[in-house]
Amino acid sequence: MTQTLRKLVTFDEFVAKYPDHTGKRYELHDGVIVEMAPPTGDHEEVIGFLALEISVEMKRLKLPYFIPKTAFVKPIESESAYSPDVLILNRPNLVNEPVWKKESTVSQAESIPLVIEVVSTNWRDDYLTKVAAYETVGIREYWIVDYAALGGRRFIGNPKQPTISVYSLVDGEYQVQQFRNSDRIISTIFPELNLTAEQIFQAGGV
Repeated sequence: MTQTLRKLVTFDEFVAKYPDHTGKRYELHDGVIVEMAPPTGDHEEVIGFLALEISVEMKRLKLPYFIPKTAFVKPIESESAYSPDVLILNRPNLVNEPVWKKESTVSQAESIPLVIEVVSTNWRDDYLTKVAAYETVGIREYWIVDYAALGGRRFIGNPKQPTISVYSLVDGEYQVQQFRNSDRIISTIFPELNLTAEQIFQAGGV
């Protein structure tokens, strides 16, 4: 479960506090500092696998993208800041981000081709809060990787099963496609990516 640390702070107050050198991860949700659940080994293996596979594809295509170690996505008109598990940034547009140099934070859709969240116990944030936030920012593609089938049945089916949900922006709204088992992931950002749901799940021991 996530744990609320303090209520009603501004983004500026949040970044002044973060990091606190405890090794913990925090996000800001509508003015509330939220401590993220400690990751499991399987969770980190899935993140590492995805970051490596996508990095290889970015290099192959000679795209001006990179994956930062720690960065925040901040919807412009809210006191929120999210730290995706995998964040793809478009380097040429970072000159247009007013607080990137100082606070490692992006707010413009042109800077963020893709975000990926690997589901943990706070699955409602990934399926509800962040879908709405990333859609508002205008991020072209958002993956929810639910390798342990933790999400609600209304999101991943009944009985629940490991699922990857890919949200693609169409006319300003997200349309979702879901992938399981041997399904090949269909991505508008990396259309030639040759990766199946099963390969991703196996990285997490599924």
